[in-house]
Amino acid sequence: MNVTKRAIQGIVVAGSLVMMCTIAEAAEPVAMETTTAAVETRTELATNATAGVIVCLDQFEADAINGFETASASIEQSKMVIVATGEDAAADEETLTEEEIAWQNRLMADVEEFLYVRAAGDENAEIVGKLYKGAVAEIVEVGDTWTHIISGNVDGYVKNDYCVFGLDALAYATANFDTKATVQTDGLRIRSEADTESSILTAVSTGTTLTVDTSVEASDEWVAVIYGGDTTYVSAEYVTTELALDEGVTIEEEQAALAKAAEEEAARKASQVTEVTTVQNESVTASVDEVTLLAALIQCEAGSECYEGQVAVGAVVMNRVRSGGYPGTIYDVIYQSGQFTPAGSGSVASVASSGPKASCIQAAQEALNGVDNTGGATCFKRASSGHAGVVIGNHVFY
Repeated sequence: MNVTKRAIQGIVVAGSLVMMCTIAEAAEPVAMETTTAAVETRTELATNATAGVIVCLDQFEADAINGFETASASIEQSKMVIVATGEDAAADEETLTEEEIAWQNRLMADVEEFLYVRAAGDENAEIVGKLYKGAVAEIVEVGDTWTHIISGNVDGYVKNDYCVFGLDALAYATANFDTKATVQTDGLRIRSEADTESSILTAVSTGTTLTVDTSVEASDEWVAVIYGGDTTYVSAEYVTTELALDEGVTIEEEQAALAKAAEEEAARKASQVTEVTTVQNESVTASVDEVTLLAALIQCEAGSECYEGQVAVGAVVMNRVRSGGYPGTIYDVIYQSGQFTPAGSGSVASVASSGPKASCIQAAQEALNGVDNTGGATCFKRASSGHAGVVIGNHVFY
């Protein structure tokens, strides 16, 4: 400790003791008189050239009069230090739980959807990632306006105005997100009550995650979890619990995830064909113009669909031509009023003039050759409509 700090501590002590004496004197009744009060202050110079102030309060006595017995009180204090130190902060930290200590260096984004993470503490800096709602980040350095954080593979800066820090972040997470219990053993029993004698509802294996029912008072022996929509119980010994939070994502990670999702959706659509027997109808002779016109309609209605979906649109047109309930030519079926929107809007004519893509021409030719994978359908609409029928890609045929 340097000279200045030691001197300040001594002065604080001396001032505190003098104040104690003053308060004691002011508090005495008028009928009482002060007998003795002595405060001795001395300053010593230590051999190591460090100044120190030692304040000693030798004695303070007050005698009662007017029939009261004499009472004496003495206060002794020596080398008293009243200065907050790092040890005081450490003592405060001892009152926190392990979870609270860990959260002192974390933050969360208090947003509706996500918060941008930038390469530098500047609103014009490159966006390197996102903290979606529910993502937690470790704090590297807190600034006045921006904070440097790391979350997952994201390393960058977030604006303080949109964040909650430390124990406030923990309170925010607890109030807004679920706590999950992860099973650490095979065959863990889920019981109806927090009692080993209660009924067993099921058993779960290692790695199973369950949502904790935080409305139930915590117990050292049991964890309340939601199972089948009800509050149930598992042994606390065989699960670990933590807030169900996420990490930040880099822009590259997000783009890769979106691309993967698009591929999976395309594969799902391609395989979304209701079981139906493809029939071979009698082929219809058509001119080049009719093939092109049918292919143009197919492209307008199902150009982004799987190939089976393109054939199905062509089959609907040909089923109408054969049905007797619609016009008897490809042209008249396609341009029948109120039937095919792309035809009425001019889109079919535009595609026909510029040339349909190869897959649509091939699908048109298959339909003309008599291939029908719709079960004889003469209509179609979006599969999301919920209409009954043969679902192929994004359309249902009926």
